[in-house]
Order: sequence, then structure tokens, then C-alpha cells
Amino acid sequence: MTWWRDAVVYQIYPRSFCDTNADGVGDLNGVRRRLGYLEWLGVDAIWLSPIFPSPMRDFGYDVADYEDVDPTFGSLEDFDLLVREAHGRGIKLLLDWVPNHTSSEHPWFIDSRSSRRSRHRDWFIWREAKSDGGLPNNWIHAWSEEPAWTWDELTGQYYLHMFLADQPDLNWSNSEVRDAMSETLRFWLDRGVDGFRMDVVHGLGKNVDQDDPEELRMLSHTPLNDAAVTHDYLREIRGVLDEYEGDRVSIGEVYLLDPAQVAKYYGHGDELHLSFNFTSLFTPWCASAWLKTIRDTESALGAVSAWPTWVLSNHDNARVATRLGGQERVRAAMTLLLTLRGTAFLYAGEELGLEDAVVSPERMVDPGGRDGCRAPLPWSASHDHGWPAGARLPFAAEASRMSVESQVDSPGSVLHFTRQLLALRRSSKALRGGTIENLHADAQVLVFERRCDDECVRVMVNFDATRTPVEATGSSLLFSSVEQPAPGELAPNEAAIFRIV
Repeated sequence: MTWWRDAVVYQIYPRSFCDTNADGVGDLNGVRRRLGYLEWLGVDAIWLSPIFPSPMRDFGYDVADYEDVDPTFGSLEDFDLLVREAHGRGIKLLLDWVPNHTSSEHPWFIDSRSSRRSRHRDWFIWREAKSDGGLPNNWIHAWSEEPAWTWDELTGQYYLHMFLADQPDLNWSNSEVRDAMSETLRFWLDRGVDGFRMDVVHGLGKNVDQDDPEELRMLSHTPLNDAAVTHDYLREIRGVLDEYEGDRVSIGEVYLLDPAQVAKYYGHGDELHLSFNFTSLFTPWCASAWLKTIRDTESALGAVSAWPTWVLSNHDNARVATRLGGQERVRAAMTLLLTLRGTAFLYAGEELGLEDAVVSPERMVDPGGRDGCRAPLPWSASHDHGWPAGARLPFAAEASRMSVESQVDSPGSVLHFTRQLLALRRSSKALRGGTIENLHADAQVLVFERRCDDECVRVMVNFDATRTPVEATGSSLLFSSVEQPAPGELAPNEAAIFRIV
């Protein structure tokens, strides 16, 4: 089995992880300093949100140079040392690659907007105004109801940006763009990275000459973009990764909330290795809703022999503790995440049960309003929580009690619970890579089994706020999300794992 199929990938938002140079911003040496913690926790890989040079208007997702490290985070030498030490501990390292757009300060775009005859003019998407002076199409960019087009006075045309005006979209129909972006992949693959999380990768191909449907006109175009030509580009990208040994992996952010649409981006085993399935971020705490999410995902991906992914939180969405409320649900949701068939993604701080921070308007910095879920990780119970110069954003509630230091010293903490659950997953062939069978819901209890060879485990999740009797004949309890499970019943919001004997 390839390593990423049974992996648990730990997402690190570097600015908020660990600061070693006392500037209030996390850095690569901070990640390296905490590798021992990540090894102890038991994750298989780390994914770093963007570390490239950037003016930081979208905090790294506006890339000014694809082949360097922003001084905020350190240097290429720091990165190389991080890769070596991570690999020495058996931890894979993935980078966040941003292929849809650059920063407006990238040299390619600076040249592109300098003249209609510039070398890089066609590297971005430029269009004339319509004959009536109107916009090229009716697309809306993310985070507002503003057009996805900005007028350039110097050259008298509009350029497209699915996100901020500071993030012009690359023109992937230009083969020179594709060649240049392939070289950026090789730059990091040559340095030993194990793969890439590929930002908004379904946006590469665009039907620019088409309007969005009138009834969807005020939605951001991002979750609507689904052009057939993107699959040609993904096959080229896959070809670059396949040049390298070691199962280098491509993980696509395909922000389409229909699993059948997402499944297309795996191709026939020749496009993405994995694609994020974001339906789990929006599934309510309800057995029937989760049953539908799992069935729809398994059906769509099974049809193309694709491997699923599961995620509860990330840098763009509210943390699971905030979204669901209550540590009981956090533990049950974590059990679900780590027992479903597929690659699991764990967002830094999720192992602590952190909630989003409450950020006052005057301290907000993110253009998409995502500061709360990007709050700094509390390492210690002290007043500075391990950030000696302070941090750029407030900490989550009860940061001292929820800190790594406090939870390491508390055997019943969410941190120890997560570590034990990761160890169970790692020790079980059925949980790592087995089939999923007998999926059903009895009232508010979701049930499924995982099977590999002669090993079978049953997972039960009680979504109800009351105790619920369950039939456990022919099984023995392996793990529970509550400290004192009762035989023959599930506590409110309890998830339990049984070995079928």
C-alpha cells in the first residue's frame, strides 16, 4: 500500500504554529523544534500552508516567488534542514502549492501588465471590455460580491482574479505557463518534499467566455468552476510527480461540494492521487446526515476506484470544537475521522480540542475573515503560552488549560485521547486500509465495520444527547471516546470501537 493511503496528515499553518525568533510569527525552525512532539503524537506527514515569498495580502496564498522561502519563515537552508530531520523521524513533508494565481507582485504579472506586447502578457487572463463597456463576464470573486475582474488603466483591459485583485489568475491554456509551473514543482521535489496540497486546483481551466447562471450570479465563481480542460492539466501535473521515486503525492483542493464532481478529478488513476472531500465540514451532527455523506462519498469514489479523504477542520473553516460545541462531540468526531476508510487530515490544534479564538474587529487581518481558526497554538500554560514576544492574533479560550503542556500532564485530556486513537489506527490493518461494510444508522447511532483479512472492527457513534442501548454481542470493546463506557449502551455523543470476535 502506498504510504499516503493509510496516513494521517497534520496540517500546519506556519504563522500560528511555533515562533523561535521572537517576532510573533511562527517559522520553519519552530516546526523543526516541534518534530519530537509530532512524532510522539503519531502523525505520518505534515503539510505546511504556503511558505513562499509573498506580500501577505492573503498570507502566503499570494505567491511572489515559487522557488524560495519568505524571510518571515526562514530560509531555504532552514527548509532543507526541516526536510532532513522530518524524514529522520519517519515523517513525510508536503507543501502547499498555489497554481491558480500569483501575487500581483510576482515578476511574471509585473511584466504582464507592463504592455500588451510583453513577454508574459498571455501568462495571465486578460479580456477586452464588452462592446457596451461592461465586464467580460458576470463572475464574482471570493469573499465579497465584487466582480472577479479588475480594470488595468495602463493597458486598457481587464484581468481575471477569482480571489483578491492582488491575486491575478494564471492562464493555464498557455503551455509556457504550464512548463514554468512544472519547474516550480521539480524545484521542491528535488529538495525532497513528498508531495503537494494543491490550492483551488479545480480552477486551472476556465470557460471565461461564459456567464454563471443568473440564479447563481451573486455567488463566488470559485465553487462553480468545473472546466473539462482542467483534467488535461492535471494529467501533466501528475506526470511531473511520476518522474520521481517514493510515491510523491498530489492532494487537490477541489472546492466542489458534490462527491460525484470531486471524483472526476482523480481521472483514471492519472490525475490527482487524492482530493479533499469537504462535505464533512458542512455535515450537521446527525446520524442520518453523516450516513448520507459517507454513502455518497463511497459511491462516487468507488465508481472510479479512488481513495477518499476526510477532514474536520482547516485554515479556512471553523474548528470542529466551535462548529459542533462540546468536548464530547469533539472526541466522537475525532473517532469518526480516524476510523473512516480513507486518508485523514488533522488540523494543528485539533488534537487539543481547541476552539476558534474570538478576534475583535480591530485585530482582524485576514481578507476572508478566517482569523479565529488561525489563532496561535498554545504550547505552555504560562501567560505567553510559549510565544515570548506575543502572537499576532489572540489565543483561543482557556489557552492555559488547553495548552500542550497542560494536556501532556493530564492522561484524560483530548491530546492523550487523540494519541491513543492514532496508535490504535496505526496498529489495525482494518482501520488503516480495510473495506467499509454494513454502513447504516439505527435512530441516532451510526454504525459501520472495517475489515481486512481476518480482522474486523465495528464503529458505533451516538449522535444523540441521551444514553442509547446497543447490541454488542460477539464483540469486545477496543476503544471509547468517554472515560467510563458502560456495557450494552452508548453514552451521549459517545463513539466506540469494537473488535468482532
